[in-house]
Amino acid sequence: MMSLSSLPSAATMFQAYASVSTAITMFKTMIHQLVPQQVQLYIETKIRSYFRPNSSNVTLVIEERDGMGINDVFTSAEIYLSARFCPEFQRFKITKRPKDTGVNVKFGNCGKITDSFEEIELVWKFVNEAQKSVLRFQADNEGDFSEKRSFELSFSKEHKDRILNCYIPFVLNTAKTMRDEKKIIQLHSLSSNCYSSINWDSVNLEHPSTFKTLALEPALKKTIIQDLDRFLRRKEFYRRVGKAWKRGYLLYGPPGTGKSSLIAAIANYLKFDIYDLEFSNIKRDADLRRLLLSTKNRSILVIEDIDCSVTIPERSETRTNYNGRSRDRDQEITLGGLLNFIDGLWSSCGDERIVIFTTNNKEKLDPALLRPGRMDMHIHMSYLTSESFTVLANNYLEISDPLYNNFKEAQELIEGAQVSPAEVAEQFMKSEDPHVCLESLVKFLKRKRITIIEEPNNGGANTTHDDKQLQLKRIKTLSIHNSLHS
Repeated sequence: MMSLSSLPSAATMFQAYASVSTAITMFKTMIHQLVPQQVQLYIETKIRSYFRPNSSNVTLVIEERDGMGINDVFTSAEIYLSARFCPEFQRFKITKRPKDTGVNVKFGNCGKITDSFEEIELVWKFVNEAQKSVLRFQADNEGDFSEKRSFELSFSKEHKDRILNCYIPFVLNTAKTMRDEKKIIQLHSLSSNCYSSINWDSVNLEHPSTFKTLALEPALKKTIIQDLDRFLRRKEFYRRVGKAWKRGYLLYGPPGTGKSSLIAAIANYLKFDIYDLEFSNIKRDADLRRLLLSTKNRSILVIEDIDCSVTIPERSETRTNYNGRSRDRDQEITLGGLLNFIDGLWSSCGDERIVIFTTNNKEKLDPALLRPGRMDMHIHMSYLTSESFTVLANNYLEISDPLYNNFKEAQELIEGAQVSPAEVAEQFMKSEDPHVCLESLVKFLKRKRITIIEEPNNGGANTTHDDKQLQLKRIKTLSIHNSLHS
């Protein structure tokens, strides 16, 4: 039997403990300094796996992104699980936008939620963490931080085949049905998060424009609708001829002729989300490609005022010399980078997409942008005509009777005036009395007519060749109108 007198003193034990602690600390310091981190993680993983008991569960990791693209399984899981509350999950994000029919539920920073499928118990875990990515040509080499979101699905390994072949397709189909039932068109724009990383942010598209209310020539309106319908039903055709399932449109014409309203009408007609691309927020082609690849299928990419939104270097300019100056590789956005996504190899990364460019000056665009395959259909948004004026008057004043006071005169003056729908709409908003509005419009059109006759050769900086031809035609119409009323 050991006596208490044979035990070491407390001072001796504390000294031994201090020596061991110092040795362990020195050993860890040497390991961190001499052994690469990857080797440390490998050794740690092996040691833990040796002592870890064999688990009967298997875990599927579903990350938000698949390479440079969006992982549809993650998106579907987020929609599917948002309708399944569980006591184990204690943190949710709840939002409701004005046009939403119900509350939108998303996941917080982390948590678990349980589900069952054909008597199989499943556990979903949501993981949200910040990650640091070092960009290749970043000057400070410090990198940007961004969110890395993922789901972890755990279940008994004996049900692995059943989960992969039946449950995952069930989640995808259920999410698609839920998405279609409460489809609300989103308008996406670029924004920077707290980690200075540029990503898409969205709001509900509140624009009420439709083809019915659009002040366009009926023939042009019918042509656009037929082209959109033909595009939607040609999935197999595009695949058979070996082309990406996408379509490009160029909307050109003077300001105020309804280019933005037409884009909203197309989105409302197709139920497609809109991605509004601003070049001023993008530094390099790699960032542009990443953002474009993160857009969803069945969407519209809009690049407004392509001629003046950003100065894009021509393809003939070298990387080392740009206007006599050395170019900063951090600021490289090239026309070739944009064209490569529109109809190059990257254009095949996605289906059922529409690209819309707008400009006030078609003549300033690079011819490489205008060819079919990039801008397949050119739509001239011109000044108001008598037919489109009738639509506008019905929308604002709820009248379409040509016998109404000043209506016929305004309709005749429209044909001889170079006036945009926005200008006429402004006259219609000056009073709630249709008679007062039409009287104000007639006076405005007469002043406009005098200006056009006095300055027939001054088409303005934003006047295209098509507009100039239309202007000459309207001057002749004005002469006829004057002779009839003289």
